[in-house]
Amino acid sequence: MTAPQAVLPTVDPAVHPVTGTVRRIAQIPGGAAAVGPFSQAVVANGFVFTAGQIPAISGLDDQPDTFEDQVRQTIINLRSVLEAAGSGLEHVVKVNGYLTDPSQLEAYNRVYSEFFGAAKPARTTVCVSLWGVALEIECVAVVAGATAPEAP
Repeated sequence: MTAPQAVLPTVDPAVHPVTGTVRRIAQIPGGAAAVGPFSQAVVANGFVFTAGQIPAISGLDDQPDTFEDQVRQTIINLRSVLEAAGSGLEHVVKVNGYLTDPSQLEAYNRVYSEFFGAAKPARTTVCVSLWGVALEIECVAVVAGATAPEAP
């Protein structure tokens, strides 16, 4: 008996291929090392896609004591990744936040507002189980000075 063959999707000629370059940022100078085989950020077609950032200062064993300070450290880490990719918090268009306890949401919102204020990117926040941290935040941002491609 032979194994079934995978059926590959056909390419729709009306869909334009992605153009441009992809740049992967594996490690941020001065930041905590990534805790897995992934890039801290990927820059593609005028956007920065970050990996989830955690409240680590120099590593998992070095985190702020209070939850609010952990949120601050996580957003500071996110800002460092964005800046290394040529962007910044002011260019964020989408944030995904992961908390470990629903009761953290009020404190999370309070600190989040300190950094994002009136900018208010689109946001999703969910409660999940995480390994050794109380929260994780990832985002999508526009590269500073990038312009949207014109429609075909």
